Order: sequence, then C-alpha cells, then structure tokens
Amino acid sequence: MSDARNERRGPGPAQPRWPRPALAETEAGEATGFRFHGPRILLLLILSVATYLLFPAAAVPDLPAAEQGMVPTEDLIAEVDFAVPKNEAELRREQQAAAAAATPIFRYDSIAVDSVRARVDYLLDRIDAAFGPGLAEAESAARLEAALAAASLPARPDVAALLRPAANRSMLRAALRATVDQDLAAGVARSVDLETGPAIQIRLIRNGSDRLVGRDSLATETQLRAGSSRHLPARAPAGLAELQRLVLTSTFRPSIRYDRTATDASRNSARQAVQTIRIDYVAGERVLTAHERIEEDDLERLHAYEARLIEVGRLTAGSGRWLRILATIVLNTLVLAIFGLLLKLYRPQIYRSPRALLLLGFLVFAVTSAASVISAAGLSPALIPIAFPALVAAMLWEGRLALIFALVIAILLSIQPPLGELSSRVLLVAAGAAAGLSVRAVHSRAHGLILGGVVSAAYFVGAVSVGLLLAWDWSTMASHTLYGTANGLAAALIAVGLMPVFEAWTGITTDQTLLELGDLNRPLLKRLSLEASGTYAHSINVANLAEAAARAIGANPLLARVGAYYHDIGKMAEPQYFVENQTRGRNPHDALPANESAAIVRRHVTEGLRLADEAKLPARLKAFISEHHGTQLIGFFFEKAREGVEIEPDDAQYRYPGPRPTGRETAILMLADSVESAAKVLEEPTPEAIRALVDRIVQGKQDRGELDDSPLTLRDLALVKRQFVSVLAGLYHHRLDYPAAVTAPVRADTEDGQG
Repeated sequence: MSDARNERRGPGPAQPRWPRPALAETEAGEATGFRFHGPRILLLLILSVATYLLFPAAAVPDLPAAEQGMVPTEDLIAEVDFAVPKNEAELRREQQAAAAAATPIFRYDSIAVDSVRARVDYLLDRIDAAFGPGLAEAESAARLEAALAAASLPARPDVAALLRPAANRSMLRAALRATVDQDLAAGVARSVDLETGPAIQIRLIRNGSDRLVGRDSLATETQLRAGSSRHLPARAPAGLAELQRLVLTSTFRPSIRYDRTATDASRNSARQAVQTIRIDYVAGERVLTAHERIEEDDLERLHAYEARLIEVGRLTAGSGRWLRILATIVLNTLVLAIFGLLLKLYRPQIYRSPRALLLLGFLVFAVTSAASVISAAGLSPALIPIAFPALVAAMLWEGRLALIFALVIAILLSIQPPLGELSSRVLLVAAGAAAGLSVRAVHSRAHGLILGGVVSAAYFVGAVSVGLLLAWDWSTMASHTLYGTANGLAAALIAVGLMPVFEAWTGITTDQTLLELGDLNRPLLKRLSLEASGTYAHSINVANLAEAAARAIGANPLLARVGAYYHDIGKMAEPQYFVENQTRGRNPHDALPANESAAIVRRHVTEGLRLADEAKLPARLKAFISEHHGTQLIGFFFEKAREGVEIEPDDAQYRYPGPRPTGRETAILMLADSVESAAKVLEEPTPEAIRALVDRIVQGKQDRGELDDSPLTLRDLALVKRQFVSVLAGLYHHRLDYPAAVTAPVRADTEDGQG
C-alpha cells in the first residue's frame, strides 16, 4: 500500500515498521551505481562482440539485398575483379567425371610368364612321374590323383586314361609351353581389371616404354584359354584340349597387371586439376541486369562479388576495416540494448536478477551460434531455433516479454550478412512471435506438442507467403516448411524438457510446476488432510477465496490457490492446538499460560517453513507460509496475558515473525485467511453481515499497516472484497436456526484469535 494510504489510517495502536527483504535494500543502494549496472553492460558488450565473431563478414555498403525471384531496378556494375567459384555439387560432379575419365595404368609383368611356365612344368613332371616304370597300378593311380588334386584338376578315370599314353602327355606339354611362351608372353590381362572406368584406352608400361593402347586390343584369360587349342596337333585325342584349358585356368597369372596405386594417384591428379572457378569477371562488367528476374546463377555471382568486396576490405590497410568492425559491434550493441532498456524500465525484477540476465544472454548466444553454423552450411533459415528462447522466456516470465525478446533476436540475426534476405527475416519473426504468444494456452508439460504445432504452423504460413511473393517453386516451399516443422517440434520439446533446469537456475516457479504442486495427492497435502483435517478443509476454502480474488484483480490465480494449499502446513506439528481441528468444547489452550499458547501458534509459521524446505517447495510458495500472518498481533492471547498484571507484556512475544506480504497473491491470502476463519463464527451469515465482516477485517489490516509492503491498490482491495463477499455468500447461503445456540469456541485462526 502507498504511503498516502498509510497516512489515512484510522485510530489504533502504533505498529512498528518491519524491514523489507534484502532485495529492496539492493534497489535503494546499488541499483543506481556502476557496480550494479557495470556487469550488465559488460554482458551486453560480450554478446555484441560474440555475435560479430560468429558473423565476421561485415556488410558491404550499397550492395543490394537480393533473393531468387526478385527483379532489380538498376544494373549492378562490378567495381573490382572477382571470380565466381563453382558450387560444391557442381565441383564434385566435375571432379568425379575427371577421375572416371583418367586412363587406367597397366604394367607388363615378365615374372608372371616365368611363374606360369614353372608351374606348368612342375605339374607335368609330377604327372610323368606317376606313370614311371616299375610302379604298381595302384601306386601310379595314387600319385596321379595327388598331382591333379594339387593343381585343382579333376582326378576322374577318363582323365587318367587320357594321360596314360606318353604321346598324349608330350603333346599336352608342347601345347602348354607354346601357349605360355607365345600367347601369355605377348600380354594377357584379367577381364575384371579391364572393366575399371569408362576409358577406352589404357596406359601400358612395358620394358621401359609407356604408351596408350586400346582396351579392346588386350587379350584376356578367357581369350587365352579359348585360343590355346590351336597349339595342339590335329591328331590329338578328344578331351586333350579341354584338359589343356583346365591346366591354364589352374596355373594362370596375368602378364599385364592393373596398377591400382598409380591409377588412383592419376585420378587424384585429375580431380585436383579441375578448375574451381566457373568464370572470371573484371571491373566494369555487369553483375546483375536491371528488370530481369534473379535466378540461382545470379545469386551465386552476387555472393561471389560480395565476398570479393569483403576480402578487399579486409586486406586493405588503414582505418576502414576497423571502422566497419566497430560499426558492426555498435549496431549489435544497439539492438541488444533495446531489450536491456526494456527490462530496466518495465521488468526491473528481471534486470536485477544476475541469473535471469545470464540465462537470457545464454539463449541469445545459443541461437546466434546455431544461426552461424546453419548459414555457413548453406542450410534453410527455417532451421534456426529462434522458437527455443522465445518459449523459454514465455514459460518463465510472460508472452509479451517473449515476443519482444524473439523480435530483438530476429532483428539481430537479420542484420548479419548471411541472413539479410527477406525469407530469413519473415521466418525468424513468424516463428519467434508464434512461440512467444502460444505459451499462454499451455497448462502442462504434456502440451509441448501443441507448442511445436503452433510454431510449425507459423513456419508454414511464413514459407508459403514468402514463396509466393518470391516465386519459389513448390519443392523449395515444401523444404522450408518441413525444416520449420521439425525445428518447431524440437524447440518446443527441448524447451519444455529443460524447463526444470531453467527454473532451478533462475529460482522462478512456472505455472506448469504450480499445477504439479497443486495436486492434492502430493505427500505433504495428503499428510495435511490426514493429520489436520480441519486445517485442510480451511485451506481449501481459503484457496477458493484467494483464487477468485486474484483472478478479479489480474493477479496469478493459480499461484494464489496453490499457495493457500500450503500456507498452514506447519499446523501438522501440533494440530490439536488449532480450533478447526478441535472437538467442540475442548481447547488445550485453556490449561496453558498465554505466552506458551502464543508461542505454539507462532510456531506453525516456522514449522511450515521447515516442512517446506524438506519438501523442497519453491520460494514463491514458502512466501505464503511466512507472510500470510505478516507481523500482526496474536490479539486473543495478548489480551489474556494483560489480564491481572501491572507490567505490560512484551508484544514481540505475541506477534508473528513476518515479513508482511510483499506480493499481491500473498496479500490476498492474508485477507482470505482471516475472512474465511471469521465467517465461520457468524451467527447470521447474511450477505450484509458478510460484507460488514469483510470490510472490518480488510480495514483492520490496512490500519495496522500489514498491507503497506504489498502492491495492492485501493481499487484492487475493492475488487477483492467484492469477490470475498460473493464466494462466502455462496458458501453460507443457508443455515438452520437451532432453538438453542451453542457458544462457539475461540478460534485459533481468526484475526484476533490464536492463529
């Protein structure tokens, strides 16, 4: 409440002003000094320099931004010589063609001829030995079978019969010798080696000479076997030619060998010899033609010209280069400073939080790093994960802040040279805005796919709109949409999955976490319902009052409800000392001194904080426990202590530890707690009586200064009171009139009672 409102308090005992939290002291002291703003300015400069380093190519002055499908209004004339390099796919295709066309290299191997001759002689010598004089038929057959098996030849009876005559063996030896010495020595290659590549010629290196020969001019092992029978005499028995071919197959070695190492080296040389430059331009030539649609080749030429201008600028000595670097960093700083100034003026709680600022800085750096990698790889701008920081900011704070955050990042990226096209700007803005504004419809982490769907729809609309404007083909629009859909789903799922980490880092409790903590089956609330059922029922009623009032003034109704669930958990330590858990007519406080009773009642706040720490409840909920009674006096026991004594008791022993409510939701809870407790003892809960009760309790809190630290306005209080009356009138709309009214016990949670 404002100081002006404090001056209008009614009569009442003077109440001491309790100190604000340490954060308020920081606001009054360091918030205006360099020690406070210096680290924030340093973070801003670090992000600006990091963005420049990620996109080091400064924009070239007066170079028009162009995209495929646009029509320039003026000719663009080259100011410097430059070359247009071939794109990666084109260069790879030409290199592969050059390598395939490289001439295979073969070498003549005279040792292979000697080796085959020696193997043939060795086989025939063993066959002759098998038919030597004096050998028994069985031993001769065994030796022949062993010789044939060693050469992988069939040891059939017809083969043995064919080889038994010495004349046949002599004819076979002469024919094989002639085949090796004439045909194989002339040069024979393997068929599979001649099939390497499309070249119709090969390089044959033989006896120191290196010449090109036709691929088809070389004999193969198949031709060698097929022509070997011509060396047999006409009188040769049937079957001897087939046996000759089998022996050649078994003993064959190519006399012309494929040199794979030399061929690979030749192909590598052919690849390296391919020119990487498509065409050279000289100063004065036209780069773009006016009134003609820009095609893909024009874009490649323009980018090559831009790269050359940047290269010349980098290599030029003097201050020009440094001025461009400085201008780029200043421009980055200006864009980011807009968001920083917004935080300072309109979201000071975020600006004061170093952890929140570090998280925002990390999100900016993460997106710019991803954008740098994506643009360097020539991928679609729809893959830039701008939805991720927008979703995180929206879930931690609010959608409007996330929208501005996303727009600032989009502007920051769009002023970087690779992302200056219209398509990049539209897709970045559409996705970021959709992400920031879609979170308000999400109420649980299971709805991450909904977020992804909204962002994907934004990518779809953006891609189709830009595609139609720039005359993209359908495949280009489809690819951008596909990339955007995958990006949106991934960003949403990652943001939702990492939200517990971000909440722990910033100390912020999101509505998704509040929904989980508001589950009445959670262990702490379940204990409360079993161990202090009256307090549990009281907390549910207070939650209904607080939620309705918070919604009426635009506060967080979910936070108010969940905070009300937990505000009295400390009563579980000694539930019997609070009237809502007592049986009628039995009050254990009757047997205790006033100071002990007051200590027990005060203790439910500290016990509640202890239980909250054990359950690891967030600070936002623990504030409801410590602030729901503020620093008000436990009036019933204080008055009881004053009875019959001359020395005034110390009211500090009869006052709650505080602090006073500092938020709208905790202030509402303080009022709802007292109003709900007092309404239960109304004998005639008519709307007029309820309204009078609510007015009296709220006015009492104001008069005692318990609302001084809260941001509630007089208008807020009027709306809160109206909601209280409406909800309580619904709860107590009818009550039976018993003939004999029973006097209600003193409540432990009324404004002037024990709690």
